[in-house]
Amino acid sequence: MPRLTRLTPDTAVGASRDLLADLVSRHGQIGDMVSTMAHSPAVLGGYLQLSRAMGRARLDRRISERISIAVQALQGCGLCLDSHVNAARAMGVDEEEIERARAGTSADPAIAAIIALALQIYREPTSITDEQVVALREYGYSDRAIADVVGVVALNILTGAFNLLAGLTPESDSSV
Repeated sequence: MPRLTRLTPDTAVGASRDLLADLVSRHGQIGDMVSTMAHSPAVLGGYLQLSRAMGRARLDRRISERISIAVQALQGCGLCLDSHVNAARAMGVDEEEIERARAGTSADPAIAAIIALALQIYREPTSITDEQVVALREYGYSDRAIADVVGVVALNILTGAFNLLAGLTPESDSSV
């Protein structure tokens, strides 16, 4: 059961009303997370800006979805986890790799290494070593792609923590 109410352009105020009205006009509908985030124009605006920015990331989307699956498996947001699993499937990631991502790894050593970095960023960023970054470069990741991992993790922390606070679950979602 959601803990926070959904807002619409009619029930939101100020900047949130404007953000929601723009989203509805462009997309026709908005999901529970976005409409609930509208209680805080700062959170909603920040989410929208970070989400748009991460759309320009250099990291391959099939990899970023696996990172998201690994982070959400730890964080415990079922709504986010379902969303990222479905996105990974839509991109052709097979079920075995999805299950490996849930466990924080991959059969591909390069992808396993970048997932491991993401989980360290989530759990304990002070433990990241120079050798790890060198190894990621040796796997072919650019500095930009490596830096993008921080954005993927941050976006997942934001959405997952918000959904958990708001009590949003896969059963309560109408569309994120």
